Amino acid sequence: MSDVIAKIQRVAEAALSHADTLTSEWLPEGSRQGSEWVARNMARGDHSSGSFGVSLATGKWNDFADRSAHGGDLVSLYSYLNRCRQVDAAMAIDRRLGLGVFRWHGRTGIPEASLTISQTTVTDSHRQRQEALANERALARQEAMARARAEWDSARPASVHHPYLVSRGVPAFDLRQGRRGSLLIPLYANGELVNLQRILPNGAKRFLKGGQVQGAHALIGKPTPGGRLFICEGWATGATLHHLTGDPVACAMHAGNLMAVAGAMRVVLNGSLDLVVAGDDDRMTEGNPGRQAANDAALAVGALVLYPEWPEDCPDDLTDFNDLYRWHQTPQRDDAGGGHD
Repeated sequence: MSDVIAKIQRVAEAALSHADTLTSEWLPEGSRQGSEWVARNMARGDHSSGSFGVSLATGKWNDFADRSAHGGDLVSLYSYLNRCRQVDAAMAIDRRLGLGVFRWHGRTGIPEASLTISQTTVTDSHRQRQEALANERALARQEAMARARAEWDSARPASVHHPYLVSRGVPAFDLRQGRRGSLLIPLYANGELVNLQRILPNGAKRFLKGGQVQGAHALIGKPTPGGRLFICEGWATGATLHHLTGDPVACAMHAGNLMAVAGAMRVVLNGSLDLVVAGDDDRMTEGNPGRQAANDAALAVGALVLYPEWPEDCPDDLTDFNDLYRWHQTPQRDDAGGGHD
């Protein structure tokens, strides 16, 4: 038994190197916020994200709305989400990542035939759960696409006086506004409108429930062959880049989506534009996840990478190009800090 525990621990440690990939697969409706993956807790039918978070640095996870739901690593997270034993969770992660940790035959005292039957049962059960989840996600995405089209078509052009636009100091750039004052940012994938990000007047942001985020993007401006395309995280950052340069921008909406969007743009544009990943500089966050994600995306697609250049007297909590732009617009303010996008 001690050997099994040691194997589970080895899988948990190895899984940390793939935390971004695993959490986005297990909790696909979530998003990266700093060094955490924040999502809704599908295990208890949570309807909105915010209370359930997973540390991408340590693997620790916690549901602040359910005191009993917490754990110390990604193996326990998989076990919790799929309602299976930790050893089964470790085996599933081991297979997913190709680690080769669970080569048990002749080592643990478990009869080989019994082990084969157990593994087959676990594999079949896991496959059925994964197929059911995939069908559920596909249906949710279709429903979200229909809601996005209906809401976008019925919306009016966004007011230049919308509080969010005023606070970020950028034009509306063809955004629309819902009946309750929400700013609507359209997200596209494969040329289709697949989701909306709603930004309330108080700055709170919500995607449509079940809608695609990973691989989708918001486009500002029109790409022109022979030109340049920026890829960034948030919409306000993209609006700032387009406002200052006139170049088109694809906004990935969060750091964990930069690589997917960069890859999609590389394929669609077929090398007709220079790609530049304009990354956030999370200087005050351990590991600087903004820089790490931007570097990874640029390296994966052969793009250039660009970061804000911080003057010596600017506040340390600024992280993106919109922060820098606003600080330059109001250099006399001592409190012109973040509130980043």
